[in-house]
Amino acid sequence: MGNGSTGAAPCNGTALSPPPPPPPAPAGGHNIAALVLGIVLILLIVGGNGLVCLSVCTERALKTTTNYFIVSLAIADLLLALLVLPLYVYSEFQGGVWSLSTVLCDALMTMDVMLCTASIFNLCAISVDRFIAVSIPLNYNRRQIDLRQLILISTTWIFAFAVASPVIFGLNNVPNRDPNLCQLEDDNYIVYSSICSFFIPCPVMLVLYCAMFQGLKRWEEARKAKLRGSIYGANRKLYHPSTFIEREQTGLEPEGCNPYARSDHPGDYVMNNGIQTVSYPHLKYPHPGHSRKRAKINGRERKAMRVLPVVVGAFLFCWTPFFVVHITRALCKSCAIPTQVTSTVTWLGYVNSALNPIIYTVFNAEFRNFFRKVLHLFC
Repeated sequence: MGNGSTGAAPCNGTALSPPPPPPPAPAGGHNIAALVLGIVLILLIVGGNGLVCLSVCTERALKTTTNYFIVSLAIADLLLALLVLPLYVYSEFQGGVWSLSTVLCDALMTMDVMLCTASIFNLCAISVDRFIAVSIPLNYNRRQIDLRQLILISTTWIFAFAVASPVIFGLNNVPNRDPNLCQLEDDNYIVYSSICSFFIPCPVMLVLYCAMFQGLKRWEEARKAKLRGSIYGANRKLYHPSTFIEREQTGLEPEGCNPYARSDHPGDYVMNNGIQTVSYPHLKYPHPGHSRKRAKINGRERKAMRVLPVVVGAFLFCWTPFFVVHITRALCKSCAIPTQVTSTVTWLGYVNSALNPIIYTVFNAEFRNFFRKVLHLFC
């Protein structure tokens, strides 16, 4: 039938003229909106992730192993804004028509898959790092990056490139390729990349975070039990009869037993009905060195517990629609998905790169202080 059905002939035999075409859409309506949205999003991603990288590089207090993972995530999002989004915004501004070379299209698709995958893998790597910090806190180095963390960060980028590399090596060069469209051409690769980039790391990340919550809960219960046992043991030893026998034999009165002696711990001595009660806050933990480290980690992980639901929720909210639509188009050829839906879920996935700096820094006082100093320089 060619490009359409022929018109029916009326009774007088004259051909029925085709109906007039629909009036064209207002010039530049949707395209201008995409351009404005793209520029704003690029500025937010570059500004937020740039501040994250700058803060860790310049502030000594922020040079921790956990923040190096956050910098790796920020670099992935920063490169996405600089290398992918400008070309994507240009294509959206053109109404989805690709007017550049197919080689540049393949480069764009490769960078898009690689950097989006690297962003997701970095989120997963952060969950692995925090799980290790909770599982073996005394052996976890928070002040200096070690081989384990270097391997984890390097593996994140290597795997991201491995997922994206088939595109740049010619996977998109299929017969009858439409040069006016820039998209992934192989449906099997779409399924493969979606599974590797989202449907595997996402459950892994959720399982690790759940395990971390359980570990923190058990850790807190064990810490409270040890604290009660330490106080009981210290008080029992203090008032054991052998302690007083030793004092009589030596003829010395310890400073702690003299109510008039100077105390380094104000409020330790309390008179109750003429009887002096002695308390030792400094005996809160039996091993001060290890205890302080455990308490410090516990405090930081408590903060992580408050932000993790926000992180996971934002991640799922931004990326789940994209990958569901993405894999549905590849598996269901009869499913008609409007281009507006595809465009919307793609934009939503890119928005996550702007949210990451906010989520990972707004709950950290050290990052907030740095951001305030930078803002004061320009305000």
